[in-house]
Order: sequence, then C-alpha cells, then structure tokens
Amino acid sequence: MTYKMLVLNIDGTLLQDNGRIHKQTREAIEFALQKGIHIILATTRNFPAAKRTAKSLKLKDYIIAHQGAFIAKDINKPVYVQRVHERVASEITAFLESFPCQIRLVNEKFLISNKVKLPTNMMTRVVFQSANRFVYQERYVDSISEKLLDQPVSPPNFEVVFFDEKEMADSMMAIKEMYDEVVCIPIEPLKMVIVPAGVSKLEGVKFVCSQYGIKKHEVVSIGAGLDDLPLMQWSGLGVAMGNAPKEVHDAADWITRTNNDNGVAYMVKEHFRKQYRLGFLNNLKRTDLIEEGPEKHFMMNIEKNNFK
Repeated sequence: MTYKMLVLNIDGTLLQDNGRIHKQTREAIEFALQKGIHIILATTRNFPAAKRTAKSLKLKDYIIAHQGAFIAKDINKPVYVQRVHERVASEITAFLESFPCQIRLVNEKFLISNKVKLPTNMMTRVVFQSANRFVYQERYVDSISEKLLDQPVSPPNFEVVFFDEKEMADSMMAIKEMYDEVVCIPIEPLKMVIVPAGVSKLEGVKFVCSQYGIKKHEVVSIGAGLDDLPLMQWSGLGVAMGNAPKEVHDAADWITRTNNDNGVAYMVKEHFRKQYRLGFLNNLKRTDLIEEGPEKHFMMNIEKNNFK
C-alpha cells in the first residue's frame, strides 16, 4: 500500500510530556516529507499554537485546528471555518458556570477563560498550551457570561476541564438535549471540547483529502486521545500512541511506542522506510516502458513491497 498523507495529533503524539519535540521525531518528519508525503496536523489547539508547531517542523500543508472548526495555512486565509453562534456560546457558558470547571472560549486570535485554580496534575498541560501567549491574546475573567453580555463572541470551539467525571457526563448530556447546533467531544476523562455540529478532526481530514485528491486508504493517522478514535477508524492505517488509553489501543490497526519514547519516529521508520518517493512512483506510472516486459514486472514488485 502506498500512503500519501500522514495525519498527526500534537499533544501526546508529537510532543513529549515536557512539551518538546524530540530530535528523532523531527528527523522522522523530515524523512516523510522527503518521500513526498502530505503531513497534516489535526489538533484541538488554536491555530497560532498549531502553526507554531508546524513551522518548527517545516510543514507547509493545511492545519486542522480547533478540533476541525478552523482549517488554513495562513490565519487570514482559512479555507474552512465553522463557529458556535454567539447566542449559543453565551447560553452554554452561563450553563457551564454552574459547574466547578475551567471554561475556555477559543477563537483563532484570542482566548477568554474563567479564573479557576486547577488541580496540580492539570497545571502542566495548561502551561504548555499557553506557551505562545506573546502571539495569542489570553484574557482571564471572573465571569465569562458577564463578559459576553458586553462583547459577544462566536468561537470555533470551547475547551472545558472538569474536576469530576460525573459532572462532565451530566453536562454533556444536558447540552446534547438542549442544543442541536453543537456537539461535545470528550478528549480525556475530565476534558471535552464543544464545536459546531458536523465538526470533528475526521471531517477536517476528509475536507483536506478532497483538496488534494487523496483517498481514505491512502491516509495514515496517529493519535493519543479519545477524540482521535473516529479518524483512526476511518483511515487506511490508524495508529495509536503507546501512551493512549485502552479504548484507543483497541481501535487501532497498529500501536507504536509512547510519546516519551519517540513513538512517531518509530512508526515512520517501520512503515514508510520501504515506500518509494511519490514522485518516483508517479514517473514510473507515466512511462510506457512499464506496459510490457521486465519493467512491468519491476513495477509490480514495487507495488507489492511498498508496505509490509
């Protein structure tokens, strides 16, 4: 099988727990780029944060940010945008403020969050996601719903961190019953995102595939979160990180090493090493020499051994 697209989550996949990308992972990404593979970041992160990661890896393809609600190469030239209507955003925010949770309205150019003291085990994740505060405005207020009365916001997505799993489940059920305009997507046991109906990483990847003329069996996706499940199950090859939860492992076609043990680099080495450059394969398919004789046999061997 010849793969043409590699889709990567950022948190728990490209990034180690210290918030950095290992040298081996960078080298693996460069190796895949040299093969002519389209490398797509699909993340819950805001566009500027995802763009920063893409730039560090020298990626020039579309970025699927905000859980699929914002797709672009340049922040000022998105090819796909969906937003939660400002009325719905205001009502859902007021509802969520009845729970002890952190609410983050995530726009592509700024973030509004309520002031809340997070448990120690959640602090590191928030610090890493806020690392680009110099290019991305973050506002912290006592009450988001009051702020929205004066300044309505129509965000691509919400991020909500709870302290209790049951409260998160109850809030998801209530929002589902009250609003057809949005969907709640669990990312972790205590974290969910709220996006416009019809939005997801999977739908974002389908959109990008349509732009490039790439079919589902030509897509490899690597993820570590519960929100990566639909994409992994749809892709030609769905790969779970070693640090992913059991539900993700059970749905994967292949399980690689953890993010701290360079799982992306290991997967790329194992599955893309034997694949020829896409340009080379395209040139072979164009030539008349492969129609008959030994050259045809050579081409058949290439197709057979591209992926084992």
